[in-house]
Amino acid sequence: MNISVIGTGSFGTSLSMVLNDNNNRVMMYGRNQDTVLEINQSHTNSQYLKNIDLASDIKATSSLKEAVSHGEVLVLAVPVNAMRSVAAEINQLLGDLNKEVLIVHVAKGLELNTYKRVSEVLEEVFDPKYVSDICVLSGPSHAEEVAEKQPTTVSTASIHTTGAEIIQDVFMTDYFRVYVNNDMVGVEIGGALKNIVALAVGALSGYGFGDNPKAAVITRGLHEIARLGTKLGANPLTFLGLAGMGDLIVTATSQHSRNYRCGQMLAGGLSLEEATEKMGMVVEGVNTTRATYELAEKYDVDMPITKVLYGYLFNDISEDEAFSALMKREKTSESEGLKQLLESQIKNSK
Repeated sequence: MNISVIGTGSFGTSLSMVLNDNNNRVMMYGRNQDTVLEINQSHTNSQYLKNIDLASDIKATSSLKEAVSHGEVLVLAVPVNAMRSVAAEINQLLGDLNKEVLIVHVAKGLELNTYKRVSEVLEEVFDPKYVSDICVLSGPSHAEEVAEKQPTTVSTASIHTTGAEIIQDVFMTDYFRVYVNNDMVGVEIGGALKNIVALAVGALSGYGFGDNPKAAVITRGLHEIARLGTKLGANPLTFLGLAGMGDLIVTATSQHSRNYRCGQMLAGGLSLEEATEKMGMVVEGVNTTRATYELAEKYDVDMPITKVLYGYLFNDISEDEAFSALMKREKTSESEGLKQLLESQIKNSK
């Protein structure tokens, strides 16, 4: 198929390599002229993927119209905070071209202020007569390892099942395995909220804490993700799969993770602005922490790790205050809150 990848960052570039390996005709779109030139002439993208060579038939363009004209499938590999504006530009071009496409996004976060999942943002922006389906591709997939063709497994979900099945076909290779999941809410919530936990675990690492507290935050963090996700209508089993536990493990334990590294930098004394600037890439967990904290307040969902991290990031609470808030909470059962949500979901589905 003709596929256009919107975004020339690390993940967009690595996915372009996967798509090319699966015999698709790939065009990348980016705003940075130097990056586009490097991809076309040197067949590298050294700013984001060092020591990785791209196939010579992967083309890049700085013309969004050219990219939209090329693609039967559009892969949106842009940050969440840019998704609405980029989608609006693409929608206008689709109208001008009178063309229908399949959309798949790979962003992991929630939109600030609206608290919407990315697919909800895209549904608002795109005219349905120009979009056959909207999909998400998510799971434990560091761009650096995908580019090295290390075995990777992810999930795809869509508003209509047919879209996810097409995405499975176009991405599946002998090193990149794609599973179809029918839970759009769960896949997007799992992918977004694991970044919060990764920030928290990165901070633990930066402060010199060991494996016990890290394991506790990862485990209880997954519990929080499942509580909010289930409240929003997700299937709780999704959070035990690739888009939940799988993505959480890889993001909260690896130096490849920008959220984990950002947490380390914050613990090392950098301000939030200094840490994100030093990263040189968007740290989705920062905005997602704010959006999730506010969303949890709206739906009255208990998310203590998110609440403490929100205070740490935006209200300057100290390390001691953060740990005191978590460790001295009222005694409770490990799974009582989630059990109540599950029972409520089952009751409402009858």
